[in-house]
Amino acid sequence: MKNTTNKFAWIVFGTMAMSIGLYPLIYFVIDRKFGLLASKSESLLNNIFWNTGFYGHILFGGLALFIGWVQFSKKFRNTNLLRHRNIGKIYVIAAMISGACGIYIGFHATGGLIASAGFISLGVLWLFTTYKAFQAARNRDIELHKGFMIYSYALCFAAVTLRIWLPTLTYFFGDFTIAYRIVAWLCWVPNLIFAFFWVRKKGLMLG
Repeated sequence: MKNTTNKFAWIVFGTMAMSIGLYPLIYFVIDRKFGLLASKSESLLNNIFWNTGFYGHILFGGLALFIGWVQFSKKFRNTNLLRHRNIGKIYVIAAMISGACGIYIGFHATGGLIASAGFISLGVLWLFTTYKAFQAARNRDIELHKGFMIYSYALCFAAVTLRIWLPTLTYFFGDFTIAYRIVAWLCWVPNLIFAFFWVRKKGLMLG
């Protein structure tokens, strides 16, 4: 029963990661006033720096989300260590680009200071945990690497939890801006708490 539950959870986890990882492609096939862009001003939508930050964030963030989840499979990891390392390198590059872009566009977040602080904090923590995971891997500190990668991907997974919470809270409050201010924190803080207990359960020492 436990194995069946774990297998089902793994399938859900992977499906959500891959589907939301591909989600940014929608912005290239439909009108730009879709989703988050509908809340942005024309001047911001025409700003080349903001557009570079936005598309850099969603495309590289989507890539990191799409490929990162398989790294947590012990079977996948042990079958081909070189493949694990190569995917890890792609994840780190994608996360660093997306995180940096996320910090920049966070200053222009819908909802003002509260939302900006939430998304900027997310970006900073994602960069930090990803760098620490990469640094630990280079130093052959596998325990530290695993721990920080759990934190890093938990923050990356905010892309999924954001899309679960945002429509729910928008419906509940009847106001997108209020919902977005809450989601700027709700999309990643519980993820980080979950990661903390996961790391603790696995006995991974981060120090």
